[in-house]
Formats: sequence, structure tokens, C-alpha cells
Amino acid sequence: GVDQVPPLFLRAGRTLGATGLKGAWHIVMPAALPGYLAGLKQGWAFSWRSLMAAEIIASSPDLGLGLGQLLENGRNNFDMPGIFLAIILILLVGVAIDLLVFSPLERTVLRRRGLLVKA
Repeated sequence: GVDQVPPLFLRAGRTLGATGLKGAWHIVMPAALPGYLAGLKQGWAFSWRSLMAAEIIASSPDLGLGLGQLLENGRNNFDMPGIFLAIILILLVGVAIDLLVFSPLERTVLRRRGLLVKA
């Protein structure tokens, strides 16, 4: 996100006296916020997939029943409806977090920065 800050913003900030930490706080951080949100969204996707893989690998009755363990149990028991149910639930949780958390936040930030027009 920081690499995508237009140099014009930095020059304008220096002209107005925003240098050093003041420039980073008032110019770079707000300008890079859409990039930070994109990174958070991508990080969420990677962490969700990693969590499912970890649940499949480290399945134990002491850990409780998670979606990854539900998927692994279906595979071990040749339960195709259970496997499809687990896959659909994993998809629904991933899409729901994206739609309920990241999309409204991203729309708000982009709209405040003038990068998104109200529809």
C-alpha cells in the first residue's frame, strides 16, 4: 500500500510541512489505507485456508469438531453428502466474512477517498 502512494501526495505534504513521522502519519498512512485493506482481505483468505488444513492434519477428539475435521471424518467414512456439506459450509463462512466484514469496510474507505462513486 505504501508503494502505491502517489509522489504528488508526498511532495504536497512536504510543501505543507509534513515531514518525518508527521508526514507518515498524515500523508502516507491515509493514502495507503486501501492497500492495507486489500492485504487484510488477502491475509484472511490465506489464514482461512490454513486453518482448514490445520484442522484436517491435527484432528483430535480433544480439540472438538471443526469444519476441517468434519471434512476429514466424511472422507474417512466415505460419506459424500457429509463431504459436500463441509465444503459448502467452508465456502459459506469464507464468503460471509468477505461480504459482511471486508466488503462494507472496503466500500466505506474507497468512498471516503473518492475512489468509489455511490450507486
